[in-house]
Amino acid sequence: MYDLIIRDGSVVLEDEIVKADIGIKKGKIAEIVQGVSTPAKKYVDAKGKYVLPGMIDIHVHFDEPSRDHWEGFDYGSASMAAGGCTTYFDMPLNGVPPTVTEAALWEKKKLADQKSVVDYGLWGGVVPGNKEELAKMAHSGVIGFKAFMSEAGSEFDFSDDLTLYEGMKEIAKLNKVLALHAERNDLIQKLEQAKQKQKQTAIKDYLETRPVVAEVNAVKQALEYGEETGCPLHFVHISSYEAVQLITEAKKNGMNVTLETCPHYLLFTEEDFEEIGVTAKCAPPLRSRSQKEKLWACIQSEEVDMISSDHSPCPIELKTAHQNDLFKVWGGISGGQYSLQAMISEGAITRGISLSHISKLVSTNPAKRFGLYPKKGSILLGSDADLVIVDLDQTEKVTKEGMVFKHKHSIYEGTVFNSVILTTINRGTIVYNKEEGVFPLHKGQMVNGEYVKL
Repeated sequence: MYDLIIRDGSVVLEDEIVKADIGIKKGKIAEIVQGVSTPAKKYVDAKGKYVLPGMIDIHVHFDEPSRDHWEGFDYGSASMAAGGCTTYFDMPLNGVPPTVTEAALWEKKKLADQKSVVDYGLWGGVVPGNKEELAKMAHSGVIGFKAFMSEAGSEFDFSDDLTLYEGMKEIAKLNKVLALHAERNDLIQKLEQAKQKQKQTAIKDYLETRPVVAEVNAVKQALEYGEETGCPLHFVHISSYEAVQLITEAKKNGMNVTLETCPHYLLFTEEDFEEIGVTAKCAPPLRSRSQKEKLWACIQSEEVDMISSDHSPCPIELKTAHQNDLFKVWGGISGGQYSLQAMISEGAITRGISLSHISKLVSTNPAKRFGLYPKKGSILLGSDADLVIVDLDQTEKVTKEGMVFKHKHSIYEGTVFNSVILTTINRGTIVYNKEEGVFPLHKGQMVNGEYVKL
């Protein structure tokens, strides 16, 4: 007898969509076939609906320990479940202490084990002075490491050239990936100082202090260091066509490098920033309409490897207290709950990108890159039953009342999606359905793996 059968769904496989039932036993996919004959303890009707692998969001900030008043693993992971995400990777900053030592890693893991309702991975941080901690964190299970090439706006120090170079040499030995926030700190600081001196602190002024060239030049430098050290690299939240092209060329030359972009760069522009206001502040900032369309073209040409949310929440006061000085406003977007809906609605329904390709971006490629495939990231016999059921015949408007994350503000408020997340299943257990919400009794497990070159 199966524990659960999903009946008569359109199942999104890696290269095709098939009508099938999915039999689940002991948290694993046991059968994918039309008309499963084995009985089950429970059934979910997916007729007329699509069944996809659960999203793997490799870039979130849940702010533990010590800043759970910003989010926390409970609210953050619940919002992931509500958005069809079954595994997330939490970044090493915004919690206190940041995850830059083995002791801090274990402190964070304890909290995640207690609170997370879906599976998770933890990033370790690279900061000045913690080189000796990198091997300890790797051996304790971090999914990879993260470094900032510009000020992070928190207790997490950015990496100067020596820290970055030496960190890459060490990470190359550890068989891990280094994720990079790539913006040139010196250029940004000088541009911001000039604006502050002139008391120019509006949205357009903030945009002008973080130009595309700041991202491009940082990517160039990191690629040079990566080539020299042999360190596998992953560029987070890439916002410009020019940066994508640099990374694509490096791949063609044999470098072990991948990149992500985020749904907010694909749905919103700097013009929207002016209209929406402080809720839309992030770094790198939203770009021009032309850049947005070029990023979509890069997705269609498979130059973008994966999509992640960069879910970076905060209390609303950190957004609204300094509305007349954008440089003092917290930079981060609460959006993890809506990443999969955004990609299905805008990517598949509006732009005609196949659901298999969308699934590759949000599930399969992240799983492969970070060594979780085929256990996760695809609907395969023997894989974890990490699944999401989606209705493409309904629409849903984002409202404060529907937000599951702690602080009810988001760039997506008011957006109408042409899809609805109906059910999320993590290792065979239903963790969310549209009628009843999130089921918090399920506890997520920590994942780790060895990277794979895509």
